Amino acid sequence: MKQIILLFLITVFSFASSYNNKMLKQIEAKNLQQKNFSFVVMGDNRDGDRVLEKIINNVNKDKNIQFAINNGDLVPDGYVKEFKYYLKKIETSKKPIISIIGNHEIPWYDGEKNYDKTFGKTYFSFTFGNSYFIVLDDSNERSLGKEQRQWLIHRLKISQNFQNRFVFMHVPLYDPRYGKYAKGHSIKKIKNAKRLNDIFDKYKVTMLFCSHIHAYFRGTWHKTPFIITGGAGAPLYKYKNNAFYHYIKVSVKGKNVTYKVIKIDMKQPDFIYRSIQSVKDVLNIN
Repeated sequence: MKQIILLFLITVFSFASSYNNKMLKQIEAKNLQQKNFSFVVMGDNRDGDRVLEKIINNVNKDKNIQFAINNGDLVPDGYVKEFKYYLKKIETSKKPIISIIGNHEIPWYDGEKNYDKTFGKTYFSFTFGNSYFIVLDDSNERSLGKEQRQWLIHRLKISQNFQNRFVFMHVPLYDPRYGKYAKGHSIKKIKNAKRLNDIFDKYKVTMLFCSHIHAYFRGTWHKTPFIITGGAGAPLYKYKNNAFYHYIKVSVKGKNVTYKVIKIDMKQPDFIYRSIQSVKDVLNIN
């Protein structure tokens, strides 16, 4: 128990006064070693204001949901003004929202600096109830790098003291549209994906959550269960029946974990809505 408390304090201290740190403090305040709780996972909301608004409204109404995790591609290009706009959109949330880095959070000239200044560290871990949460940064679409990979292994070893281990990374290991272990809109080198897959297998990850592909997929990569959730507002990728706006409600009851896909009905493309709102902002029309 002392090790768990110390780990959380180190994590919080390292975040300084970042947005995600504030969210983690709110989550910690809710954490009474609960064995039964729910949380939400979504991803790829960029340019999708109305979908994001609907998700937040739904989550606000659900008393069982303790917090939400937005799995990357929060904004179109990673500029400071875009992060400010995103934070304004989610301030209506009554539940803490952890916002993870994706490839669209990295502008070409500034690296991860804008994200770092707003949200804090790009990879971290926290606990809630009987579950261990690990957030990774694979926004370069290539690999985690040696330092982050060693950190991951260390955290996964600690996570063996918990009943459930949830891992979050924006870019998926593989692209299921092209084959079970195929390269596509995923980590660019298969050998790097396989190395990560082996680590997740070894430490028995309960569920790996990815985004990046604007659709929904669920399956297993070797021994590791995965969900790709990329339906929080960005333009959808048309693929069979997998392309629809949605988020995932995860319900934890001890070792029993269920994953409910909740669809968001959208009739007007969000990019049109964003354009209308931009014109109103320029003309100062309410």
